[in-house]
Amino acid sequence: MLRFFALVLLFCSSLLQAAPSVLQRPITLDTGSGMLAGTLLLPRSDKPVPVVLLIAGSGPTDRDGNNALGGGRNDSLKRLALLLANNGIASVRYDKRGIAASRAAGPDERFLSVEGYVADAVAWGKKLHTDPRLGPLILLGHSEGALIASLAAESAGAQAVISLSGSGRPIDAVLREQLHDRLPHPLLKRSEQLIDSLKAGWVDTHVPDDLQVIFRPSVQPYLISLFRQDPAAAFARLQMPALIVQGRNDIQVSVDDAERLKAAKPDAQLVLVDGMNHVLRIVPEDLQSQLDSYKNPNLPLASILAQSLVSFIEALPKK
Repeated sequence: MLRFFALVLLFCSSLLQAAPSVLQRPITLDTGSGMLAGTLLLPRSDKPVPVVLLIAGSGPTDRDGNNALGGGRNDSLKRLALLLANNGIASVRYDKRGIAASRAAGPDERFLSVEGYVADAVAWGKKLHTDPRLGPLILLGHSEGALIASLAAESAGAQAVISLSGSGRPIDAVLREQLHDRLPHPLLKRSEQLIDSLKAGWVDTHVPDDLQVIFRPSVQPYLISLFRQDPAAAFARLQMPALIVQGRNDIQVSVDDAERLKAAKPDAQLVLVDGMNHVLRIVPEDLQSQLDSYKNPNLPLASILAQSLVSFIEALPKK
């Protein structure tokens, strides 16, 4: 009998030890013009913990970092949120307006804008400040989300900003570079004309079928708002600690972009990760390996990325 009770106590003890140390909860934000949906990961703690607001990149990219046009899952932001939680750092990641569970908040992409995305990030930040379980707020933007983070940080009351694979150049310049070696000459010439028109603030509805995915008329108002922005200038205006993390094997954003951000804000920390690509994995430079990684959620995140983020957040001044 004594042995039985000992086994019961041992079993109960093992259950307590196996209890999850991280709470995962759905979280919503009423913007007044639609409901945004997200996920909160909150490490168990008897005091407030830092919280990172994860802002996804361009296009139909959801809270987990998966882009509907990419045709597969990589779960980059989901994995990043778990990594942070396992190091005692909370996070909120959310579906952008018009995407996935937040689709009803922006069903017509003609009305999307950079300014609207910034306002949403600011509103999320203000909501998180009201939660007594959460401490300092850090805005982390991935890819185009890095620009949104820079523009939103001050109004959101962020204590720090992290640019992860963020451009240091106006996005029209990045787009021109990306298309230069990927399009036949006639389409390249037409894409240049479209970019010139959008840069000038004009919608151009004469879009060839092969360019619709990028320049369809319904997305052009958003591109006009995006092309008005200068990521380096926005980053330079930040009056708070900042971290720039860039992979050397990123086929979408270059090391030169990271160095431009660093030049714009010399007191920012810069971490260049050997072998890391745009979805935060260590991947060879060849195109097939790169493309395969965009559809493989099981690849681990780059270990130096984890170390860099956690060290930066833990070193922030305590308030």
